[in-house]
Amino acid sequence: MARTDTRFRTAYNQLLDLLAPLPVGGVLRPETQMSETLRVSRTVVRAALRRMAETGLILIEGRSKTLMRHPLPRDRLPERDDYITLRELEGRFLDWVLRFDVPADTPLNVAQLAKQFSVPPHMLQEFLASLGQFGLVERRPRGGWRLLGFTADYAVELSEFRSLLELNAVQNVIARPDNDPIWGQLATLRARHHSLMRRIETDFHDFSRLDEEFHATLNAVVRNRFVSDFQKVISLIFHYHYQWDKQLERNRNEAAIGEHLAIIAALESRDTVAAMAAARIHLLTSKETLLRSLRGNRLV
Repeated sequence: MARTDTRFRTAYNQLLDLLAPLPVGGVLRPETQMSETLRVSRTVVRAALRRMAETGLILIEGRSKTLMRHPLPRDRLPERDDYITLRELEGRFLDWVLRFDVPADTPLNVAQLAKQFSVPPHMLQEFLASLGQFGLVERRPRGGWRLLGFTADYAVELSEFRSLLELNAVQNVIARPDNDPIWGQLATLRARHHSLMRRIETDFHDFSRLDEEFHATLNAVVRNRFVSDFQKVISLIFHYHYQWDKQLERNRNEAAIGEHLAIIAALESRDTVAAMAAARIHLLTSKETLLRSLRGNRLV
């Protein structure tokens, strides 16, 4: 997902230091080299360069970047503590899409949304770029972004891909040795699920967070850098749609607790067949819940 604002500001100020020795009119190094020097992604470098272009510090012409003036002390970014975190931004963005029923093809005003979500524009740009990898938003031909929306087709494709990842995670859990931390984590989750089941009449709303933690714990066993970002966005989308589907919420949450406990029991018994079967049942239920939430919120 997107980098934090703190990391951006650090990289931005370091990039200013790299530009300082250049003569006015000098050409900046390629983005790849700057990324390697600063040890940040090219997305962060591009965001910093765009900001510098907006202040007149550099001129961007295609892939060529030219220094227009030397950096001044006022160009450095101060520390900021009043911005929300990336996790809060993720939540606020999806909450906005769901609460206000934002339709597909809606143009996204970065400046307006950045102010609304209490984040700097570059942080929102990076966040949208990360969502663009998963087909949720796309860049507009003349600049800016547009929301592609959460459609029924998207929900089906997302659910199918989620199944691939999570069934693989289940197999990875069972293969873990007895001294692996996952077994203690599952025991804790089992106890928390039983506790919530006893309080389900009054505290069924608490399941949403427990559901997120359950799936995150399983997925964390798979240490694959290419999979981790997909798992994050899948969890994010399912988590927030799950919150917004209010139809029979108490009964649905109670059933989901039972499905989680069935998965945990099979995992703790090292029963691969039972664990895979229980996981498939739960993933199918989650898929149906996601589709129902889309219909319920008129997003299809």
